[in-house]
Amino acid sequence: MTASTSQDLAAWRARITKPGGPLGKASRAVQRKINTIIPEKVHAAITAAMEAMTRAILTGADFATASPLQNATLEQREARVATAIQGWKTAAGAEGGVAGAGGFLLAAADFPLLMSFKLKLLFEIAALYGHDGSVLSERLYILHIFELAFSDVEHRVKVLEAMDDWDARAHPADLKGFDWRSFQQQYRDHIDLAKLAQLLPVVGAPVGAVVNWRLTAHLGKTAMMAYRMRWRDEAKSAASHPLPTGEGSR
Repeated sequence: MTASTSQDLAAWRARITKPGGPLGKASRAVQRKINTIIPEKVHAAITAAMEAMTRAILTGADFATASPLQNATLEQREARVATAIQGWKTAAGAEGGVAGAGGFLLAAADFPLLMSFKLKLLFEIAALYGHDGSVLSERLYILHIFELAFSDVEHRVKVLEAMDDWDARAHPADLKGFDWRSFQQQYRDHIDLAKLAQLLPVVGAPVGAVVNWRLTAHLGKTAMMAYRMRWRDEAKSAASHPLPTGEGSR
């Protein structure tokens, strides 16, 4: 990892752990106001869909589709990651525009679909950094990335602490302790202000396209930084425990 890359990582960590200010409080007030406009049945449908999606992500086989990329430098990997993010941004933006033009019910359906897009992007990024998304510990890391991108600052600090030195930690053998309710509530609270505006008449289509684009871009950037953390930690571990002569790395 170059000095510039390390500096970018340090600046990113400082930025996402910086306490919120008055703007954050104002945004939450607007969010509560918009929430009162949206029909309750739409809120209920979104929550139920996200619960089902979260459980499917944790246990299903539909997301881990790519084999881990082997024998590539960090720069080579991140060039391919940038291409993947661009492709998923385009797909998410197009889908958001269509959903935003379709009224309450179609826009509500956009929530789980966009979540699926985002998580498929994360699994693709994991593979490009050389990690196997079919492994439970990697799926948990992917969900931590998702939480890191879409949660309040207090929760982000806790998530970052759990992600540091990930490969040196012991991880659960099952999902009994996973707090999916907190996971989906943080996500809802973080994106509601932007996404609920998509449910409003007239402005829904353009808002849906722009918001989906930006949310996907933000998640992609978060994932890159999260896997740089892993790369940094693995490099430190390799320096402390060098491989025998003749053995390579991924």
